[in-house]
Amino acid sequence: MEKKIAYTLKDIAASLGLTLKGDPNLRVQSVSEPSSAKQGQLALAMSPAYEAQLSEGAAEMAMLREGADWQALGLRAALLAPRPKFALSGLSEMLDPGQSVPLGIHPSAVIDPSAKLGRNLCIGPFCYIGPNAEIGDDSLIGPYCHIGASSVLGDHARLREGVKIGARVRIGDRFIAQPGVVIGADGFSFVTREISGVEAARATLGDQTASVQQQSWARVHSLGSVTIGDDVELGANTCVDCGTIRDTVLGDGVKCDNLVQIGHNVTIDQHSLICAQVAIAGSTRIGKHVVLGGQTGVSDNLFIGDHVITGGATKVLSNVPAGRVMLGYPAMKMDSHLEAYKALRRLPRLMRDFAEFKARFLNQKDESFKDKN
Repeated sequence: MEKKIAYTLKDIAASLGLTLKGDPNLRVQSVSEPSSAKQGQLALAMSPAYEAQLSEGAAEMAMLREGADWQALGLRAALLAPRPKFALSGLSEMLDPGQSVPLGIHPSAVIDPSAKLGRNLCIGPFCYIGPNAEIGDDSLIGPYCHIGASSVLGDHARLREGVKIGARVRIGDRFIAQPGVVIGADGFSFVTREISGVEAARATLGDQTASVQQQSWARVHSLGSVTIGDDVELGANTCVDCGTIRDTVLGDGVKCDNLVQIGHNVTIDQHSLICAQVAIAGSTRIGKHVVLGGQTGVSDNLFIGDHVITGGATKVLSNVPAGRVMLGYPAMKMDSHLEAYKALRRLPRLMRDFAEFKARFLNQKDESFKDKN
């Protein structure tokens, strides 16, 4: 499924609600950075720093911030955007050529006779669609994808190559999964016959001696599945595990970067953003509009409130109230963490000052002792 790109500046301005200056009939073949723009390319000069680079290329047209002097920049035409970064979202959608998967079902695909297929599907080579699975209209299923039994995939889905969806998963409309995504693997849940060293260490904050013994781990099977809302996107090699009893849930508009691990029973509410290499342990609840920075780790059975933001590599070990900005290991309010960091950097100087004070004090004490004798 490949789009043919043929837009004039007039088309783009009308579609994105932008202000058009200059020649409306210039045709946009692609976009470019300002310094390397050629004829037929729309230069993305969306800040003063990038505007200064236009003279290095051969751009005739550009997307600029509102108020920019497009004529002084030597352009034949310009699109002026009140928030250029947001306008780029719509522009990139218009110009995205797609993955070139042809319309129809590839002969090598294996589709169970009981599966329900929507209209206008692109199903690539070596795909498998299991019993009673449902695929919505206008969806693209890339090569080597697996959709398990009784799973439901909404309309306008885009599955890149090698996406694996287990049984009984339910996914809403406009879902996007990058290569290697796995949804519906069993959760990582194991238990010992007696209290384990891990449980003892957690209960005592570090002492496991009373529970150290040779025990094997018994699997707790995943009886739940995964439920995903509308407009969700998962990055390459992201994994979402099944729930143990109830489903693991991702709400509408959740976006995950590459290499994210979402454990069993986790709930992530609407429009949260999960950056690369984040790991969320089982049964944790994430609120609405939360942003977890890259490599954030979240312990199990916690609650993170709405609008929380964590900085990169933050490790969350306790509940976080709504609206906080967190940083560090263990996670603390960002302003507190920065004060602690500044204090830590001052510590060597404080230790030198203390050593000098101690030496002077001892020297004075020694002189006083000599005077008395």
